[in-house]
Amino acid sequence: MFRKVSLTSLLFLVIQATATPIVQLGGSTVTGSTFDGLEFYGGIPYAEPPIGSLRFKRPVPRGNLGTPTFDASKPGPICLQARIQTNSSAEDCLTLNIYKPAGIPENVTLPVMAWIHGGGWMLGGSASYNATAIVKQSITRGTPIIYVSFNYRLGPLGFPNGREAQSASALNLGLRDQLLALQWIQDNIAVFNGDKSKVTVFGESAGSMSIGILYLNSNLRNLVRAAIFESGSAGGPDTFVASRGQSDWDNFVHAVPDVLLQAVETSWAKSDKGYPFVPVIDGPNGLLPDLPSALMEKGKFARVPFISGANLDEGTYFTRANINSSAMIKSFLFSNYTTPTASAKTLKEAVQKLVQLYPDVPSFGSPFNTGNETFGQSTEWKRYAAIVGDLWIHSQRRAWMQAATRFGVKTFGYLFTDPGAPPIAPPTIGPATAAQGALGVTHTSELIYLYGLNAAFGRPASAIALATQMIDYWVSFTTSLDPNDGLGSNRPTWSQYTSGNQAVLELTSVNMSMIADDYRTQQIDFINSNAAVFARISKEITTKVDAKIDPLPANGGAQGLEEIVKVLDGEGGGLRETLSGLTGGLTGGKTDGV
Repeated sequence: MFRKVSLTSLLFLVIQATATPIVQLGGSTVTGSTFDGLEFYGGIPYAEPPIGSLRFKRPVPRGNLGTPTFDASKPGPICLQARIQTNSSAEDCLTLNIYKPAGIPENVTLPVMAWIHGGGWMLGGSASYNATAIVKQSITRGTPIIYVSFNYRLGPLGFPNGREAQSASALNLGLRDQLLALQWIQDNIAVFNGDKSKVTVFGESAGSMSIGILYLNSNLRNLVRAAIFESGSAGGPDTFVASRGQSDWDNFVHAVPDVLLQAVETSWAKSDKGYPFVPVIDGPNGLLPDLPSALMEKGKFARVPFISGANLDEGTYFTRANINSSAMIKSFLFSNYTTPTASAKTLKEAVQKLVQLYPDVPSFGSPFNTGNETFGQSTEWKRYAAIVGDLWIHSQRRAWMQAATRFGVKTFGYLFTDPGAPPIAPPTIGPATAAQGALGVTHTSELIYLYGLNAAFGRPASAIALATQMIDYWVSFTTSLDPNDGLGSNRPTWSQYTSGNQAVLELTSVNMSMIADDYRTQQIDFINSNAAVFARISKEITTKVDAKIDPLPANGGAQGLEEIVKVLDGEGGGLRETLSGLTGGLTGGKTDGV
């Protein structure tokens, strides 16, 4: 194993390795690039281009690169998406990127961290996350790792929903992309010194939720040995039956003849949901045969250890700036966080009770621990932010960990609370220009720390020190299945989450310690005990709701999947637009302390 190689020898190899890195992948010579003592290989396709006859189809494995030499010195384009400004995007986007220590001997294999990006299944890309800080710190602490990230189809191209997509077995295509990428790692990572038996998959937001759904697929245990969930698990309220997204799908296909990118934008703009194209229940032979809550209760999930956590003020990122009344709160709850199958009376009573459990008192709202300060927003804004954060993330993190521990799964929980931690990108829904402090420790804030960006964001030395500790925890868990390997920075012991010790690590630069997982117990217990109301319904209910909906006529009042393919092929088989990534590119931006 690699630990038999001295750290001094490793550092010498890393410093000396400056030549263009080359690997043999199949029948192709793949050339990467070097920087900061690392090797990078990007834009490597793991699937055939999902265009033409493969559009709206399950991904097809890429047999070979189809060329004697392949330039992997830069990442490939991000997948087609809206609301991004400048950079390359394309439908032909199913590629992955690899960061590794330079100059590793051929007979040495290293644990692998596989990253799935977030973005509401509508935005984002693998190249936006520069893993230099993570890999360099893994070297410094003596437990080097390989980092892999990959793109997956987004929006209506990756998550087509509605009845026609359901009948064509075209649901959850983006999730199937992710599974295929993980399989590619199993088949090929040894070429890059990776140990396929030591893969930890981790992700944030929609990436974390995707992992949660794949965690319910028993095959995941054959692809990874551990997982890390950052701000998301499988049971988020965005998970619905396919038919619920019919109107969003219709908006998309009606707009296709104009421009594909504009069609994505139009369908999003017309939707009454924050994120209209999401994973859905896809039946007995699918990736998500039932609601996550039902599967978890039955123990139908992979038995692999995991870390799961959330940020203190998750909900502020998703709370619209114009929320100013309890009536608006109830309206948003009805449209986004409840199931259409419950009776009007049941819905009304449940939503009324939920709102009552979160009083219109600023000191109780989110951002938490800010007293009566409202940051120029209404008191109802703080109230709704607290509700959304608990509905979408905190309640599901707790339910997820409690269910796993009942079945003997080794888990570790965290709550990220470092004061002043900024989001990695402006909110797509919440108040992007909110007053200083209005977002609190919001969604995506921990990413600044894990990707070594505190200095770039002007954060203090205490934040940089916390980032070092967090990376050590993550890497330690990847290499040993325990965040407490005793290597690297001095940091508190992170106790395992058990039925008898339901405690999480408070990740903060101010007195980091274990705390009881009992915040907002009454509110979160109410949410988790009303799964049939807050969009976490059972298989019996989903079967009934789909049975009530008539099948589409021949063209469904809009183009079908095959018609869309014909239209797009008439435009050249695919579309490229100029869009931008989120933050940092391959080597963009200075990382902290490395």
